[in-house]
Amino acid sequence: MVQRFISRYINRMARHSDSCAYGCPEICIRLNSISDEVRVQANKNLDNAPEKGATMRMKTKYVLACRSYKFAAALVIITLLVACGSNQPASDQIETPVGESRIQPPRIPGPSGETAEEWSLAKAAEPYRGVTVTASFLPRPGYEAAISLIPEFEELTGINVEWKSIYYEQMREALVLDFTSGIPAFDIILIDIVWSGEFASAGWIMPLDTFYNDPALADPNLDLDDFFPILLESLGTWDAKIYGLPFDNYSGLLYYNKCMLEKAGFNHPPDTWQELKDVYGPALTQGNQYAFALQSAKGETQSADSFMRFIWPFGGSLLTDDFKPNLSSPASLTGLKFRQDLMRYMPPEVVDMEHEDVIQALADGRVAMITEWSGWYKWLADHETSKISGCLGVTVEPSGPAGRKPALGGFSLGINSYSSHEKQAAAWLFIQWLTSKEKASAYIEAGGVPGRHSAYENEELKRQFPYFEPLVISWDKYGNAMYRPRFQEWPAISQIIAETGTEMMRGNISVEDGARMIDNQVYYILYESGYYSNKPRLQ
Repeated sequence: MVQRFISRYINRMARHSDSCAYGCPEICIRLNSISDEVRVQANKNLDNAPEKGATMRMKTKYVLACRSYKFAAALVIITLLVACGSNQPASDQIETPVGESRIQPPRIPGPSGETAEEWSLAKAAEPYRGVTVTASFLPRPGYEAAISLIPEFEELTGINVEWKSIYYEQMREALVLDFTSGIPAFDIILIDIVWSGEFASAGWIMPLDTFYNDPALADPNLDLDDFFPILLESLGTWDAKIYGLPFDNYSGLLYYNKCMLEKAGFNHPPDTWQELKDVYGPALTQGNQYAFALQSAKGETQSADSFMRFIWPFGGSLLTDDFKPNLSSPASLTGLKFRQDLMRYMPPEVVDMEHEDVIQALADGRVAMITEWSGWYKWLADHETSKISGCLGVTVEPSGPAGRKPALGGFSLGINSYSSHEKQAAAWLFIQWLTSKEKASAYIEAGGVPGRHSAYENEELKRQFPYFEPLVISWDKYGNAMYRPRFQEWPAISQIIAETGTEMMRGNISVEDGARMIDNQVYYILYESGYYSNKPRLQ
């Protein structure tokens, strides 16, 4: 199956070039020689992918079993993208930072002669009644919330919405294989913030102006200006084109057990990372209880949630402004060394902890504090899944020497370029409806985190959900659009950081040596991709 997928992918690319794979025939040879073992394992992985219904207590045996294959398959695909990406149309411009956006979200006109009241979802959906679209979802609270709203959409439109839940560590692989299969299984595409550049550059997802400029499909109340600028720019936009609407939106937050802190003599959470380590750490770590837990399992969890979280607040960065690796800089090294020191106040198995594990550790009262995504609030606040729901506190992430630089993450919903026209239109109507101002309150109450300003102005919901204030502050005041680069080389870089970052935490290599190793490999990837010649430096 993988051989068929890759062959079709090469054929597609070849149609746009005089030679295979954008002038890289040697890549075609390597892809066509992929081993039988990898092909067979890919089939097993997809056939055994977990269905919906996962809970936070579920162990991720499936994910762990797949990782050996995932690394091999990812290297094959990333090799093609990295080696051949430099032949894309070039520009010397660096993408404009968030806050100075080059895109101007259009104000959607209604059909000629119609008012906003005359347009209706039911009328727009009439040509697509009976069409079935399939979404790629994660087994997380925001997706459970979306699933709970689907029957309402189906009743209104006659469009059928199906979904498949896939663990995050398998999602990108499943989508890439789907894009290259020639027979799309997913019409509604979940786009992680770091996949947008890759998916858009490859032509796998549709620019959404195709739909929001169509009066028959565009809700006059769409109001793209209502999305937080950092979310629409970072999660949904690539090279000044909108490819996705923000859906499951995250900022890193500090969750803490108020009861544990009060018992130790604290009436507020730590304001700085230094205070967390030097003051709260010793006071809250005793026996089998720990002050802090940091999700650090090898993979994107290590690279994004653990490693990068300690680069930015200490003044470091992955790359300099001129795209040179920067992890060996004094500021980056300071942050990585701080992470090593902080481990003395974490559970001994922290290097292997996934998101679900640290959430469970806080929910069970084993750790006092965690820095986690806003999307996990529902499970921690629910007395059926958390022993500390009555003691739960939430605030912005601690500040470092460079100020507050909270993690930024999340997803947008886009549309598969290879789906039929009817499925694309039906998918758009669902995405537009689910992310609308009108559905934002219902989505929040069901456990989701929308990306619209207006959603967080409801006074009743503010009282019900105390994470609103730190979340809005993080997005409006501290959001870091460059927390992770969004270019198509990130998956390869992420794998390198995950491998080496894990060895750093285990003490198998020094922080200095590990940073130097990553810098050297990142430089090679960016050099081979053409960033130091004429490839546009888009992040």
